[in-house]
Amino acid sequence: QVQLVESGGGLVQAGGSLRLSCAASGSIFSINVMGWYRQAPGKQRELVATISGGGRIDYADSVKGRFTISRDNAKNTVYLQMNSLKPEDTAVYYCTYRDVREFWGQGTQVTVSP
Repeated sequence: QVQLVESGGGLVQAGGSLRLSCAASGSIFSINVMGWYRQAPGKQRELVATISGGGRIDYADSVKGRFTISRDNAKNTVYLQMNSLKPEDTAVYYCTYRDVREFWGQGTQVTVSP
């Protein structure tokens, strides 16, 4: 099992910034992909960004140029720096860890006010 603990969500005004963190613990495999998804009310969960242990990164088009994903392999932690936030970024953000298995965090609320 892998446990994921997220932190850093909150309320921010449009144009502001937030940084999310997600620490993984437990049975961590050396080859894995970590990342972030989000789910807004009434919408399906969608990809935000992922990053492999080797540093390959994928972003959703909607966040390119505003969000930056990074990771500290020594700490098994992934970060999401979110800048120039928009009200449409409001959602519950979920951390994910994937090797041959897949695990999800409990989610952290991000609310962007106009």
